[in-house]
Amino acid sequence: MSVINNFKRKTFPNQNSSITQLNAIQINIVLLREYKLRSYTLNAVSFHFLQQQKEDVQHSIITDLQNGNAQTRHRLAVYCLKDAYLPLRLLEKLMSLINYMEMARVTGVPMNYLLQRGQQIKVISQILRKCKEKDLLIPALKISETGDDFTGATVIEPIRGYYDTPITTLDFSSLYPSIMQAYNLCYSTLINDGRIKQTLSDDEYITTPSGNCFVTAKVRRGLLPEILENLLSARKKAKQMMKEETDEFRKKVLDGRQNALKISANSVYGFTGAQVGKLPCLEISQSVTAFGREMIEKTKALIESEFTIAKGYENDAKVIYGDTDSVMIKFGIKTLEEAMKLGRLAATTISSSFPPPIKLEFEKCYYPYLLINKKRYAGLYFTRPDKHDKMDCKGIETVRRDNCELVASLISTCLEKLLIERDPDGAVEYVKNVISDLLCNRIDISQLVISKELTKTDAEYANKQPHVELANKMRKRDPGSAPNLGDRVPYVIIPGTKNRPAYERAE
Repeated sequence: MSVINNFKRKTFPNQNSSITQLNAIQINIVLLREYKLRSYTLNAVSFHFLQQQKEDVQHSIITDLQNGNAQTRHRLAVYCLKDAYLPLRLLEKLMSLINYMEMARVTGVPMNYLLQRGQQIKVISQILRKCKEKDLLIPALKISETGDDFTGATVIEPIRGYYDTPITTLDFSSLYPSIMQAYNLCYSTLINDGRIKQTLSDDEYITTPSGNCFVTAKVRRGLLPEILENLLSARKKAKQMMKEETDEFRKKVLDGRQNALKISANSVYGFTGAQVGKLPCLEISQSVTAFGREMIEKTKALIESEFTIAKGYENDAKVIYGDTDSVMIKFGIKTLEEAMKLGRLAATTISSSFPPPIKLEFEKCYYPYLLINKKRYAGLYFTRPDKHDKMDCKGIETVRRDNCELVASLISTCLEKLLIERDPDGAVEYVKNVISDLLCNRIDISQLVISKELTKTDAEYANKQPHVELANKMRKRDPGSAPNLGDRVPYVIIPGTKNRPAYERAE
């Protein structure tokens, strides 16, 4: 197994390379696919994951070091060794090799496909294997350049605010795969001829909320539900074995396997909805999302009708937010123990109103909780009542990469003061001090570096962007060091005249 250390460019290794493609892992492609970082240089990535850095040697002095004395050649040797050693340490730390081997086993595709190709090849491979078992053929469809749109998941309008009572979160376990299993949604069960439906009794087919019809498992068990059932049962078995395993290496292998099984199961819905794909089926994908929307709305209605003062509870429950497969509930009680108890009761009660294997589970409580907007919130994350697991932030500047480190640090500290220390006045005072330091030039410039990805060519951007303009400047100054399409461009905004736009002041 070879590891290609190529942190400068994002292209795949040349097909004529002396390194066999089957046995090569390009570590920077692994990082680009799996992790959202501000920078993907070997130095930045090694420091982020390993707290180690490479030897600082400019390429222009390598010849001088080689032609120098034993001490300079020693420095050059350390530089070369670290360049080879750090990617191997990253591979070990991130368990990339284990995870990709397990994914290849689960999906039945070569390892190099996992890096060079998308999700669809993994799903089509599993469908082909199942079709071979059933003695079926897959139609060869012409790939369309465009596709029809369909309504996606429901996002319940958030009731914005700061909540100083526990907020209980319930999640549907593997929602979309479970829907496909429960309602037998598949290419092989779709009824697209009204005459066929007329020959079936009412219990032999279903009509989905989107108006599509599928035969039930009583008539024919679908291929996709069978694939999903096998994947999810294998994942359950792998997780159980992981709990019982004592050997750390085998535990890592099992963890990689259960994660590969989870990703594979979640990819099946996306495969059917990819209109520019190998085997698109709008009837399946729109039926899945329609069932999902119906279930989220039904969950909200059941919670707010069952957990009320009229039925003996302390307060009327209120769903303050919901997104795709989860709902966040304010039961109005003060203790985490009671909130968790009610969450488990609600999950069990509501799960019974849906066909198996659809299951609503209690996942966590937030206390306190700051709900800013759709997909933007923060709170202390509790899975047990005695101590919080972490401070969880979604869609806020602490986790966004297109802001400078100062903004992320400022927001993170303010959230700690608001959520952990419960000191809003302290948060305000801290912000004032940081602004004062910034105006007095006491902030290190490294804290002001912004990083954005160059996703399009200059002509494709509707408006002028600082990172695009800087890339153009760099191309004129030194074409060899200029960023390419797909690279992240770090920059700072320098002082300028009063009306000079920011995109002209990026350096």
